[in-house]
Amino acid sequence: KVKRVIQRVDPSAPHEVLLVLDANQGQNALAQARQFNDAVGVTGLAITKLDGTARGGIVIAIARELSIPIRFIGVGEAPEDFGEFDAAAFAAALVEGPGSA
Repeated sequence: KVKRVIQRVDPSAPHEVLLVLDANQGQNALAQARQFNDAVGVTGLAITKLDGTARGGIVIAIARELSIPIRFIGVGEAPEDFGEFDAAAFAAALVEGPGSA
C-alpha cells in the first residue's frame, strides 16, 4: 500500500527499499528478509546490533542467499556507531577480531 501511495507522487518510486534487521534475531532475520523481499522487492539492508562477530553470520547468510546488498550497519547505540557498510572492514573484523576494522 505504501508503494502505491508513493507512486501517486512519483511513478518511478520507490527508488530504494531498505529493510532494517536486528542482528540479534539470527535465523529469524533471514526468514524476515526472505518474506519482505518476496512482498516488496528489497534493494538494500540495514543491519543493527552488529556489535559482536558472533552475530556476523547472518550478514553472510542473507547476502549469499538473497543477493541483497548491505547498505548500512549499526554496531552500537550512539549515532556515530551507525554507518555505511564496508565489506572489507567487516571481513577483517570477523577474521582478526574486534577493533581490527
